[in-house]
Amino acid sequence: MIDKVLIGLAGAAGISFTAWKTMFPWIGDDLKILQAGLKVRKVMNEEIERGYFLIDKFEDKVKLHPDKPFIIYDDNIYSFQFVDQQANKVANIAKRWGVTVGDIVALYAFNSPSFIWTFFGLAKLGVSVALINSNLQGKALVHCVKASGAKILIVGEGMELLNTVIELDVELDNYDVYIQGSSKDQIPPNYTSFDDLMRKTMSTPIHKNVRSKMNVMSTFCFIYTSGTTGLPKPVFIFHIKSISLSKLVGLFGVKENDIFYIFLPLYHTSGCMSLFGAIDLGATVVIRKKFSVSYFWKDVHQYNITAIQYIGELCRYLLSGPKDALENQHKIKVMFGNGLRKDIWTKFQTRFNIPKIVEFFGATEGTSFTFQLSNKPGAIGRYSPLIKKLDPSPKRIVKYDFATAEPIRDKNGRCIEIKPDESGLILSIIPETVRSLPFYRASEEDNKKKIVLNAFEEGDAYFNYGDLFYLDKDYFLYFQDRLGDTFRWKGENVSTTEVANILTNIDFIQDANVYGVSVPGHDGRAGMAALTLTDIQELSEDNLKTIYNHCEEELPRYARPIFLRVLEEADLTSTFKQRKVDLIKEEYNPTVIKDPLYFRDDSKQTFVPLTFQLFTSGLAKSKL
Repeated sequence: MIDKVLIGLAGAAGISFTAWKTMFPWIGDDLKILQAGLKVRKVMNEEIERGYFLIDKFEDKVKLHPDKPFIIYDDNIYSFQFVDQQANKVANIAKRWGVTVGDIVALYAFNSPSFIWTFFGLAKLGVSVALINSNLQGKALVHCVKASGAKILIVGEGMELLNTVIELDVELDNYDVYIQGSSKDQIPPNYTSFDDLMRKTMSTPIHKNVRSKMNVMSTFCFIYTSGTTGLPKPVFIFHIKSISLSKLVGLFGVKENDIFYIFLPLYHTSGCMSLFGAIDLGATVVIRKKFSVSYFWKDVHQYNITAIQYIGELCRYLLSGPKDALENQHKIKVMFGNGLRKDIWTKFQTRFNIPKIVEFFGATEGTSFTFQLSNKPGAIGRYSPLIKKLDPSPKRIVKYDFATAEPIRDKNGRCIEIKPDESGLILSIIPETVRSLPFYRASEEDNKKKIVLNAFEEGDAYFNYGDLFYLDKDYFLYFQDRLGDTFRWKGENVSTTEVANILTNIDFIQDANVYGVSVPGHDGRAGMAALTLTDIQELSEDNLKTIYNHCEEELPRYARPIFLRVLEEADLTSTFKQRKVDLIKEEYNPTVIKDPLYFRDDSKQTFVPLTFQLFTSGLAKSKL
């Protein structure tokens, strides 16, 4: 198909097909993207235009093939009809609470079938669901529940979640809390057993008229992100975006008869993208509570998995694991995701015999998306003259100021686009139809921080991702780094401000400057904190143990610092802002840094001195 288009273009230009491909060697790569994108966008726009919501799609798939397996979990099979019946029960329960279109309910749960039917049961009423990160605890969890605007909290199955919520009982005193996976006699008296309610409730269908006030600009759910500063912020996922997300897997060639494997968290866009896509197609999903190297190939083989969404760090775990007898006995057609770095791409694809890998880039609150279909190791998209001209959601890669994480402007006040073989900050246009909508359920200031106005012409508006891309000479794009106050580790965005605030709650820490540093053999950036102390000159063993325990209690694992550095005095700018540039460059190298350095040793449950020997050989053996 691609060659036919190229032959037609060559004929129209009056030159031979061979000469055309020589002049424009990259055009075939562009046409693959354009062909896939335009086809999907046509259907997506039609659905947005008529308000064909994700919950409508799900109910239509139930009618189309009620007995088809929708969810497979722990060897149990849940048909489309069964999941719909459970969702109807949830909807009837919530209806008795008096919630309706525009109301918000918070859901704090692990991956499970009940997560899905609870989510979609609430969606049947037009209720917005705040998807709370199940790794959160302490102040961060309380903040996320309160920031959602919900007054009702549903806690999913699992004693870990129940115990976490019980510890915060006083903080959540004003909320109606419902517990899944437990009966009335297994939970505190001020909580309600959701399972008991489910047993007592009929699965009577809910008429779609109850959500008739809903439109594509209504809020479908909230997915949390760290944002650029502070604690996690709830991102608005409007129905227009949920429809768009459901179409993305179609770009990668996934079909109705494919079987998805979802081990990425359903509270995050990475899990929702596969779930929404499966609903759009009417496909089957195999769900695991969390990623497991030891179960991965067993699941893939046993359930005939054909489509898998990944994050790069998990691919690295699989590659570093022992050879599995089942690792080549699979039916995988495509793996799609982000963060699969160039250095392991070919090794991963070759060892596990993966026929097609699609790397993409997007953000929960972003307004566009990049992907590539050329199987180019490490590339996340294309940015050729043809793509730029025909892209219906224009993106621009511009020159930037590292210190401010903002675009550099020319003498006319406009952003400056990069050229091939340069790096720049990615921006994507904010369409006028959604320009009045907020990104976060937060302050106006937080929302304005993400917008670049008058970037290329008066009156335009672009979204600033805070991410750096590199453009090679063949117009392929590569993710390079994050700017500003977040960094990425273990597939999660870490807010430097949040971590610093937690650390400075310790009485002997005066200030904490938090940033990410690269570690050989690991994707993303590991957390490092440069500390200034109060009345003590150095950190004792007890101090180090206190810091370790405090981070364990107050921060999710991915946000806990790996390295500590003790400064004699804080490194500040003239306006008293923390300076990070030199600290990031110096990283944790004891041959360069004279300040005391420490490394988090989970085996000893404390921080230990980062010696030259540990730096040169021990880190590679450590489980970060």
